[in-house]
Amino acid sequence: MSHLSRMQKALRRHGVVLSYEQGVYHLQRAGATARLLLPPDLPLEEKAVLQLLALASVRSADGRWGVRDACATPDFHPGASAPVGTVVATDPEFVIPASIGTDIACGMRLLTTGLRLAQFERHRAAIIDRLRAVLLDNQRDVPLSSRAFCALFDAGPRALLEQLPAVGIWRQVDRQRIVDELTACVGLEGNRGAARYVPEALVGGRELLRDPQLGTLGSGNHFVELQCVEAVLDRHAAYAAGLALDEVVAMIHTGSRTVGIHVGSRWVAQAQAAWPAGYKHPVSGLYGLAGDMAQAYLTAMGSAARYAWLNRTVITELIRQQLRAVTGLDNSRLVVEVAHNLIACEQGMNIHRKGATPAHAGQLALIPGSMGDASYLVSGCGDPHWLHSCSHGAGRRLRRQAARHSEPAAAVYDWHCVTLRESRRMEEAPQAYKPVAPVIEAQVAAGLIRPLVRLRPLVSFKA
Repeated sequence: MSHLSRMQKALRRHGVVLSYEQGVYHLQRAGATARLLLPPDLPLEEKAVLQLLALASVRSADGRWGVRDACATPDFHPGASAPVGTVVATDPEFVIPASIGTDIACGMRLLTTGLRLAQFERHRAAIIDRLRAVLLDNQRDVPLSSRAFCALFDAGPRALLEQLPAVGIWRQVDRQRIVDELTACVGLEGNRGAARYVPEALVGGRELLRDPQLGTLGSGNHFVELQCVEAVLDRHAAYAAGLALDEVVAMIHTGSRTVGIHVGSRWVAQAQAAWPAGYKHPVSGLYGLAGDMAQAYLTAMGSAARYAWLNRTVITELIRQQLRAVTGLDNSRLVVEVAHNLIACEQGMNIHRKGATPAHAGQLALIPGSMGDASYLVSGCGDPHWLHSCSHGAGRRLRRQAARHSEPAAAVYDWHCVTLRESRRMEEAPQAYKPVAPVIEAQVAAGLIRPLVRLRPLVSFKA
């Protein structure tokens, strides 16, 4: 591994000791240690390593609270402040807002469509046209009152569902189905929230408003992708999930949009402003919050998480309505929704997951590849050494600017991307991402996950 010796030499200049054993990188620097699960043939970036160790070193100003443990999954790559694919555990009194940034509660959900592949192919053109209209061309009508938004933030999803108006998209929804599907949303009902932490425009007392962000994907790696079940790897688990060979499903990847930006940016700034006078500021620029401020942040974060759930729910209903209009069928079902940019209280610690997915024993999780590679429905194995987590995808191989100028590479599958901007197609092209197979294999070998179903991409929608 010549690249290992080169990386060791490069990191030594930063005071980092790097070793590699049985698929795991061990990282050490004064005041911080971390481990990284990564196959030897996948790239390791110096910037991401330094970001991980900076995050692992965060403490309160008086040194009383801080990070207890830090690790990273195979989709590891640099992020804005914290690297993607990172999991850190802090004392229960302590949180680090910058660790999850502003894309709070970004997550994925998997939805059955009730269609088999042959049925989808018969209606492919009409389905794509209709989904493009509502997902990309803003042809949607999603009205809500400020009272409904307040119910969501103050009391939770069930309270919002009691306040839905009988207009716009809500005229056609099966409200009881949405209530029933709450149990498939991992960790959702454990979040607390409060309307005072969200943008005033949503909760300011208007009888009916149309939030332009609601039901949208956003930029970056967010998507809606129609896929089909290509392989059943665990027959009993697939049956329990309602999935069979050639079943067509929809995978939705988006988050809390401007609510997350509103909450995240303000609390990152508050963490810095709360640093006590007379104490040296951290070189990393990463600040934690303790005590009452930490609890207030978790409530604000939970408010954004509730909005992220609503955003994915609206997109789900848009998909359902368009499929029903084309095929006359409406027997879809939510398999699972799980967030991967969130802080959760687990095992007496605050587990910060940035681009990493909770993978407790028996818990369903989603690991997508690229638009030209497979995605997986997996079951967590609950490995405490990896903080009950797994990757949230394959991970980027090229940064977006480099991807725009790279030569197209061979993909595992033919890929079809519907987007309004050609640059998005190149930024998110298969060659910009790591191959998903070794990412899955490494996590299976390490005991993080058990694959249940492999999904093949049919068409991807990118905003």
